[in-house]
Amino acid sequence: MRFGIKTRPEHTTWEQMRDVWVAADDIALFDSAWNWDHFYPLTGEETGPNFEGWTMLAAMAQATRRIRIGCQVAGMIYRHPAVLANMAATIDIISQGRLDIGVGAGWNQQECDAYGIELPPLRERFDQFDEGVQVIIGLLSQPTTTFEGKHFRLTEARCEPKPVQRPHPPIVIGGRGPKRTLRAVARWAQQWNAITQNADQWRELKETLLVRCAEVGRKPEEIVCSVNVRIDPEKGIGPAVEEVASYREAGADLAIMNLPHRAEPGMLEPLAEALAALAL
Repeated sequence: MRFGIKTRPEHTTWEQMRDVWVAADDIALFDSAWNWDHFYPLTGEETGPNFEGWTMLAAMAQATRRIRIGCQVAGMIYRHPAVLANMAATIDIISQGRLDIGVGAGWNQQECDAYGIELPPLRERFDQFDEGVQVIIGLLSQPTTTFEGKHFRLTEARCEPKPVQRPHPPIVIGGRGPKRTLRAVARWAQQWNAITQNADQWRELKETLLVRCAEVGRKPEEIVCSVNVRIDPEKGIGPAVEEVASYREAGADLAIMNLPHRAEPGMLEPLAEALAALAL
């Protein structure tokens, strides 16, 4: 099993997040680090600070040297996919080929209302998401892209320079919708990420993903299956490690450890030691 960390860019400082990512970069057990794509805090005081995730990734690409980096996950409703494709190509170059492109349909009503961003009904939102993923893949992998969809239209569009990773950085699709999300994972993703209540729920979703892969002729082993595990600061590392063990038994390939607010770099060594036996 592989391991990553996730730091929430809310109620914190840039320096504190940077120091945690740099510490993770120095610990071989952790192979990826993630933030999120939101403009308001998701917990605590909603008027508090929350850093924009993709801008921060560009800085983290320079601050680290080894660890893979990603935003978990970018809401397709927030940016035109051509803009996101250009952002991703640039960050992949800055990081020398360490970007994972996390994408999802988007869901946050509060942010959309505040900024005047349209949040379409669920069916339309997923239609838009499906088109957006195709636009991103086309721009990152082809010299020019022409695309005629209901939501997005491109005419001989270019994205240069191309990313380091070819044909494109891995696509990570986040979510647990059994119909639209997992079908999109089967069609386009190199990694699937889910936040579930327990390993039994995750296992059921994985079984559904296998069905979706069969429907589109995709080999399931081509998709890394990841899960988020939250570390409760009041309970400590132990319960989270036990939860990781249950997901490992269920077949998860990658556990991403959601660190507490204002996590200190010093917590990563004990965490890595506690997880080491599960990496075997």
